[in-house]
Amino acid sequence: MTNVLLTKKNGIAYVTINREEALNCFNYDTLRELQEVTDKIALDTEVKVVLFTGAGDKAFSAGADLKERKTLTEAETRRNVRAIRDVFNSIADLPQPTIAAVNGYALGGGFELMIACDFPIAAEGVLMGLTETSWAIIPGAGGTQRLPRLVGEMKAKELIFTAKRFTAEEGLELGVVLKVVEKERLIETCEEFAFNIMKNGPVAIRQAKFAISQGMNTDLQTGLAIESKAYELVIPTEDRLEALQAFSEKRTPAFLGK
Repeated sequence: MTNVLLTKKNGIAYVTINREEALNCFNYDTLRELQEVTDKIALDTEVKVVLFTGAGDKAFSAGADLKERKTLTEAETRRNVRAIRDVFNSIADLPQPTIAAVNGYALGGGFELMIACDFPIAAEGVLMGLTETSWAIIPGAGGTQRLPRLVGEMKAKELIFTAKRFTAEEGLELGVVLKVVEKERLIETCEEFAFNIMKNGPVAIRQAKFAISQGMNTDLQTGLAIESKAYELVIPTEDRLEALQAFSEKRTPAFLGK
């Protein structure tokens, strides 16, 4: 693969959109590679947290590759839209917590990737937004559904209808960004956050993510039932017993993800 890079270190999978010269835009080959990488990570129990970012310092991703789009037939355009929607859904459904290290422009599909992640952390001053209506299309990779769930229906309509670009600092106020940090400290901050997650029980983290993500799309009673099922899965784990033993021995637990 050349358009999407995957490296792993200390339990973190680093996924980099590697099209710096094209502002890390998504063409069809990039989407296929990203889907392959995501599918691989989903089955990798050694990966505890996934960090997505873009190559270089200008863009996280500026969205769809419009140069490619100009050459596509209507059928090929539908293929691309389906591919980007499917891969972002796969990213949102990853069992591991996901962090978006937003190092530059996050526009259109780049913004949709950002909000498909659990925790967007952005560099100071970067521009972001769903700009599709300015191209006479609509967000087609989850933007019309995920953004209202983050900021409310009225604000999402405003941002999408006006194709507004806004800064990371405004994104923090809106609730689409978790933290804004100096660009030089972006990856370091994301790694620190990842390590704070990884010190806890891996099975518990996965089940908590599942319960929250699935429960958010249901009524309260169904959500509580999902939570109960998720809790059942952590009861027989070795990690739960290790946590109790470590507490009694006044030491830090050594979780194995079992």
